[in-house]
Amino acid sequence: MSGSARAAASPAAAAKPARGAAPAPRASRGIQSIEVGGQLLVGLVHLGRPVPLKDLAQAAGMTPAKAHPYLVSFCKLGLIQQDAGSGHYGLGPLALQAGLISMQQVDPIRLAGAELPRLAEAIGHTVGLAIWGNRGPTFVRLAEGPSAVHVNMRHGTVVSVFGTASGRLFAAFVAREDVLAALRAETGRASARIEAGLADELARIRKQGFAGLKDGTIPGISAIAAPVFDGFGTMVASLTAIGPGATLDASIRGGAARTLIDTAARLSARLGARPAA
Repeated sequence: MSGSARAAASPAAAAKPARGAAPAPRASRGIQSIEVGGQLLVGLVHLGRPVPLKDLAQAAGMTPAKAHPYLVSFCKLGLIQQDAGSGHYGLGPLALQAGLISMQQVDPIRLAGAELPRLAEAIGHTVGLAIWGNRGPTFVRLAEGPSAVHVNMRHGTVVSVFGTASGRLFAAFVAREDVLAALRAETGRASARIEAGLADELARIRKQGFAGLKDGTIPGISAIAAPVFDGFGTMVASLTAIGPGATLDASIRGGAARTLIDTAARLSARLGARPAA
């Protein structure tokens, strides 16, 4: 074997990146003690109530003796506070202030709208973002997928409450009086009877966490809608996929439904919503 061949085969030479190749990204170093102590804050968020030291330590995966010094420091900062009577630990005033400021800085429409192009590409169909407007379900963002559906829909389109997947999703989660008002505007008459006739459907939507509809207001078109919630548990938007019934499965068996649900859950978490139990 020649000297050049031996050099090419050596471990040192093999470890060198090819000329012109981008170096592998290096993970940023953090401060381990902060990451460890931060699990106590995560534990309080997940538990959702003030708890004794032993329960909080268990939720954070550490012993009470290890957790206590972190809690002392967090209490000094105001991130955690201890009740003088019970001794239980809960989130402190600084955590509350940080949460309120974070909610003010996050725009659900901007946040969810940024996801639409990627979502349309992943699902392969047109996707839209709808909010509950003063006249009912209203689309405020749209992104076409590889197979665009030519429907008469644009930004600002108000859709049927019970004739669309987005409408039914909102009907399952928004206040009943708002739903009835939108139905009156849509049908021109009192619509409590219509709502009562779909009570089982709305209960099913709440249970499964999405709405699917085949052949709704447009024959041959299917739609799937998944809810986005804020930190108060209020539904603030609907992510909706729209496509031909032959290629868009509107049931939970379809991959589109799972993709929508997962994306909506991720957006909800960024808006402060707690994960479903």
